[in-house]
Amino acid sequence: MKTKAKTIFVCQECGTQSPRWVGKCTGCESWNSYVEESETPKSTHHQGITYKDKPVLLKEVNLDEEKRLTTDIFELDRVLGGGVVRDSVTLIGGDPGIGKSTLSLQLSCALSDKGNKVLYISGEESTKQTRMRAQRLTNNEERSLYIVNQVDLNVILEYIEKLKPEVVVIDSIQVVFQPELSSTPGSVSQVRECAAILTHTAKTKGLSMFIIGHVTKEGMLAGPRVLEHIVDTVLYFEGERYSTYRILRATKNRFGSTNEIGVFEMTAGGLMEISNPSEIFLSERPQNASGSVVVPIMEGTRPFLVEIQGLVSHASFGMVRHKSQGFDSNRLAMLIAILEKRLGLNLQDKDIFLNVVGGVKVMDPACDLAVIIAIASAFLDKPVDFNTVVLGEVGLSSEVRSVSQIMARINEAQRLGFKRCIIPKNNLKAKLNLKGTAIEVVPIETVKEALDLIKE
Repeated sequence: MKTKAKTIFVCQECGTQSPRWVGKCTGCESWNSYVEESETPKSTHHQGITYKDKPVLLKEVNLDEEKRLTTDIFELDRVLGGGVVRDSVTLIGGDPGIGKSTLSLQLSCALSDKGNKVLYISGEESTKQTRMRAQRLTNNEERSLYIVNQVDLNVILEYIEKLKPEVVVIDSIQVVFQPELSSTPGSVSQVRECAAILTHTAKTKGLSMFIIGHVTKEGMLAGPRVLEHIVDTVLYFEGERYSTYRILRATKNRFGSTNEIGVFEMTAGGLMEISNPSEIFLSERPQNASGSVVVPIMEGTRPFLVEIQGLVSHASFGMVRHKSQGFDSNRLAMLIAILEKRLGLNLQDKDIFLNVVGGVKVMDPACDLAVIIAIASAFLDKPVDFNTVVLGEVGLSSEVRSVSQIMARINEAQRLGFKRCIIPKNNLKAKLNLKGTAIEVVPIETVKEALDLIKE
């Protein structure tokens, strides 16, 4: 008698499993996200891929100098921590059309130009389409770069076994499927199983692997969270849809800092590096406009300046809106409350809009004071001095708290020609070496002191 195949219901957003269909996921609370799938059979496709290492004492592990593959794309190398680590798996995520495939093809060309054998597996484009894009990005075709259009995981593993490449690029994990699973490509079961096998292959075969992943409408990588857990590095491509600037940010990196970012510009010839983002982000800054403030932020070891713009207008029909672009909306609500409670600004019936110019998403707490000044400047219609930068973390009592790496921020502001820098007074306790600096440093303790400076 033929037994009925067992099925389960899996949430396509977070991977939560249920024996029956339910309308709302108990894991991520998404509605109508459960899809019926067959239970994953016992895997037989792992055979032939085994670890050969034996347990050794920790003190006996050979600590050779870590060798990295440099791409000469300096913004990418910086985010990765100095280059591509061998035997590692890197996941690249981002919105459709943001430049994931362009970046992966550029790094494939760069690595192959340096003598590394690279296998580029394109599941979404034909080999002719990929070559057309490669010709647009670079004219050099004398390289050891192999391209194939394939989505069957078993065939992909055969190519890896036959060619023995040093670098493998999978574009993308959502179209790759394991034939032994009955679920459709892109489902949670397929993504989880394929990613696990590819990661296992990279670790045992000693190759570096890049996996491209799509994101959901919420901006998270599609598929189960285990996809991010099993890889070594997770890179997110950020940027506005109609802006040419792109930010590459590491949200997980086992071999480097997660604070570093890379800045690129999308051009007809591919992604171009921006080595000096401060000048780019401030190039179109308006003069004598209220609500415009410049703040030096830190991303890893790199300081650069961004412009924060605020706009305050009367709310229509009593429906108050607080919108922010590039800044945490919950943090914005807290700073607005500080302006109302501690500074006495009547913002209860006002629409407030905040924008970080250039599509940058800032998470540095040093932006707090600049956000408050931008909103107050727009509300009072008082422009901030064009040659002044503002930085500082703001507490709930309207005190301005010290920030890290203050001298790097001040030096970057001075390099770009700013004349005055408003900083937290507590930062002076570190005995800053301000000798030889042409910029005027103005220490403050409270937000009220900063507001008094813009009212002058």
